[in-house]
Amino acid sequence: MSVTTDPSPTTIRARSFLFERPGIRPAGVRDVLRDVGAQYAANGVVGLVFSASGPIAVTLAVGAAAGLTDAQLASWVFAIFLSAGLATVVMSLVYRQPLGFAWSIPGTVLLGPSLQHLSFPEVVGAFFTAGLVILGLGMSGVVRRAMAAIPMPIVMAMVAAVFLRFGTDIVTATRDNTIVAVPMVLAFLVLSAVPLLGRFLPPVLGALGVGVVAVVASGQFTLEPGGGPFFATPTFTVPEFTWAAQLELVVPLAITVLIVQNGQGIAVLNAAGHRPPVNVFAMSSGIFSVLNAGFGAVSACVTGPTNALLTSSGEKHRQYTGALVYGVLSLACAFVAPTLVRLMLATPEAFVLALGGIAMLKALQQAGLTPSKWTRVVDYTADASVAM
Repeated sequence: MSVTTDPSPTTIRARSFLFERPGIRPAGVRDVLRDVGAQYAANGVVGLVFSASGPIAVTLAVGAAAGLTDAQLASWVFAIFLSAGLATVVMSLVYRQPLGFAWSIPGTVLLGPSLQHLSFPEVVGAFFTAGLVILGLGMSGVVRRAMAAIPMPIVMAMVAAVFLRFGTDIVTATRDNTIVAVPMVLAFLVLSAVPLLGRFLPPVLGALGVGVVAVVASGQFTLEPGGGPFFATPTFTVPEFTWAAQLELVVPLAITVLIVQNGQGIAVLNAAGHRPPVNVFAMSSGIFSVLNAGFGAVSACVTGPTNALLTSSGEKHRQYTGALVYGVLSLACAFVAPTLVRLMLATPEAFVLALGGIAMLKALQQAGLTPSKWTRVVDYTADASVAM
């Protein structure tokens, strides 16, 4: 007869360390319907617009320079949106925090030179291995210990770097495209200054609407006719495992996910008052990176800028609903990826820069700033944009 024993306290503590428990029951349908609001939905939409514009442009540029086919590019975009949506929805529901996932932009940039001398199947093989390495490091618990060892000034510097980029983007947008950016900024300021109006139309959503009108009215929406299929057609790329690709890409890809991207996302969430599950982040990034690899796409990760947008306004305990909106929209975008890419690339860059910067103004104000310091921050942002 076999005898079963309960796990020892040491085993329980070890499991809790590796798999951070939510500490609260997962959000149900009633919870989501109660907590969701216009400003949270607006944050989710802005997060999606940000992800579907500049990062997609980088992805397409790298893929096109490497000579990837339209089918391979469409499959890549499908996979990164699919994994971002699935991971975000599941994690945000379970932990009831705004836990936004995307894909590694530094990792994508790394691929540019590699694709000039490595075949795409070799790169896909490195994607698979990197995903498994990320998963293994997450399961070992070393990621959480490493993050805990990073000094707080460095963490806050990472947060400031994310925030400052958005602030300077507003200045750049208003300088380069006044017709589009200035009306967006004015709409945001008016809706923010008049609380009665802001209750009915969140300032960020108002800026988004005014921006769309400005883009269309000024004739800057340049959508080319035809242009490809409406729905995505994902394809599986058979990986090829070679020492050259593994040695060149696996470690850099893992570092960009765990340290650069996840590190920024964790820092942003901590600064917003949340308690992100560091080890589970790493394990989820590994699992979804393997999923991405199957469709020939770069590694999945937690993202600093998107999470900064999702936590930019509203009550902390309701911000997870903005992440759900972002996640659901990402899933929808996965299936119409070719069409979405064409729409986003048809809009002027200033629209995306201004929208992201406007969405981050509240986060900048909440980052330990008093009203008396606000003018000083605006001046610093403007000076930084000129210096850049």
